[in-house]
Amino acid sequence: MTDDDALIDALIDLERYPLDQPDTAAYRAAVAAARDELQDDGCAIIRDLVRPEAVEKLNAEIKDRKPTTHFSTQLINPYFHTVRDDAFPDRHPINTFIERSSGFIPGDSWRLDDAMTSLFRSPELTSFLEQCLGVPKLHCYADPLAGLTANVLDPGQQFTWHFDTNEFAVTILVDEADDGGLFEYVPAIRSTTDEGFDAIQAVLEGGREGVRTLDLRPGDLQIFRGRHSLHRVTRVPAASSARHAAIFAYTLEPGVIGRVERTRQLFGRVLPEHVHAEEERVRSDALVD
Repeated sequence: MTDDDALIDALIDLERYPLDQPDTAAYRAAVAAARDELQDDGCAIIRDLVRPEAVEKLNAEIKDRKPTTHFSTQLINPYFHTVRDDAFPDRHPINTFIERSSGFIPGDSWRLDDAMTSLFRSPELTSFLEQCLGVPKLHCYADPLAGLTANVLDPGQQFTWHFDTNEFAVTILVDEADDGGLFEYVPAIRSTTDEGFDAIQAVLEGGREGVRTLDLRPGDLQIFRGRHSLHRVTRVPAASSARHAAIFAYTLEPGVIGRVERTRQLFGRVLPEHVHAEEERVRSDALVD
């Protein structure tokens, strides 16, 4: 066994999910199950992918780097906008603003030899995700802040209803809250041809039609198509422990950098790479961001 093999074996339950043996029946079964879930509602859960001792290590790394977390509280609409648009009525998703209060540990906080980095950049995990998503090639998100992050919800915080700018996201729950901190989503509430404003507004006002709630446990990996599915993490009560989740971002093309406005919202700063990428950016769809 090589050092790389030993490292991935220490992080991932290769007996249950043989990511290092893609020709096995167990591997094909895991891929097929994830594809079915993604086809059903845009969300797949690979239960207990990360070994319990590795989860503890990931959580220790998050706690060690927690002083670098950028915490912020804003009133946002589902598109991360913070300013009213008078072209739309009051009861409209564009003009409905709800508290987002959470923190992100930026990508430049992690070391190359961290377990978090090793897992994110693991060729075995990347290949497995390619198979689950049915794409020819994935690249680790080149954004220096948003490629590899951890989302922190301290007691009293919530990540309200929103859409992602990326087509899909990969997360691992590392530490669950004692109470609250539940991932909820409404599959495919909008499409490239229909913004779905009426259905979105109903959810923002407390409606539960179409809302699904996940029972995630530490060590579970989630693949989620969040560009078209409204989603949130519910509030962590003041008396609860914090919720920690690792976020692994991948792109279909190499060298992708995030948008300036959302980067500043989530990390409190932007780098020259973000400014340059914004000047060169070509939109992939016409949806409200």
